[in-house]
Amino acid sequence: MRSSRKKGLIVAEQSAYRIFDVRHVGKQILSPHMARITFAGEDVAAMATFAPDQRIKLFFPRADGTLPAIPNRPDWYDLYRAVPPRERAPMRTYTIRSLRADQCEVDVDFVLHGDNGPASRWALNAQPGDRIQISAPNANYRGEVGGYEWQPPAGVQHVLLLADETALPAAAGILEELAALKPRVDAFLEVPDEADRLELPSWDGLDLRWLVREGRSGENRAYGDGMIAAANQVELPRDVLSGSDAEALVEPDNDDLLWDRASSATGGFYAWVAGETGAVSRIRTALVKERGIDRRLANLMGYWKLGRERE
Repeated sequence: MRSSRKKGLIVAEQSAYRIFDVRHVGKQILSPHMARITFAGEDVAAMATFAPDQRIKLFFPRADGTLPAIPNRPDWYDLYRAVPPRERAPMRTYTIRSLRADQCEVDVDFVLHGDNGPASRWALNAQPGDRIQISAPNANYRGEVGGYEWQPPAGVQHVLLLADETALPAAAGILEELAALKPRVDAFLEVPDEADRLELPSWDGLDLRWLVREGRSGENRAYGDGMIAAANQVELPRDVLSGSDAEALVEPDNDDLLWDRASSATGGFYAWVAGETGAVSRIRTALVKERGIDRRLANLMGYWKLGRERE
């Protein structure tokens, strides 16, 4: 691994992921539960993204206001983990919504779920100039970086998207990418409120349905109920209903997130499912065990878990 010294710190030019020092330079309220924050910093010129669902880590100030101060060096994560949990900068996982490396800017969409977590709290109260740190792909790295699951087969003809609001930024980016190809897409996006619908691309062949949890009648759905119903009802191509390995499904441990990657994306069908782990597990049961879809054609990802602070 090649490195150089700059301002007394080791700069890992060839690390897959590196630390970026950024500041808040703009906020756009997209809906009652979603805000887009633009970050800027000289380091962002060296940031990269490889898919619409590119995951990154954001490090926020501690409760006492102490700013994150993780050094940009190859062992940054080991140094972070060596700090006692109560003294660490809170870390949460997000998606790059838009990267303008030539302008040293990156957009991240935040779900606003009140003053009940370090990320939502920061996003609600952040002011221009406020600083955080980001761990993201290093544009100087020449190997496989990872951190994304959206890898559809060439010439994909039919895509199934199921996402809740935490996965909405990634799903929106996926739809923007697919708009140039215009395959058949069944997209089911679950959001808290009617007003959380966003402007997204449209084309013949896209069936986009918003699944609202908090209905006007006052009868609220539980997390994932709309997506689970969609998984049971959506029309699926017969040639992907093999059911060959349904019995090999493994449920995650109590503290783990479900994370099944597609492993045979060579045909015309591809599925991308992300949201609350319990809901995604039930969707996997519906699609794989009950309907017989070949699980190798589907990414099934628990982005967070009900009852645990969202990461």
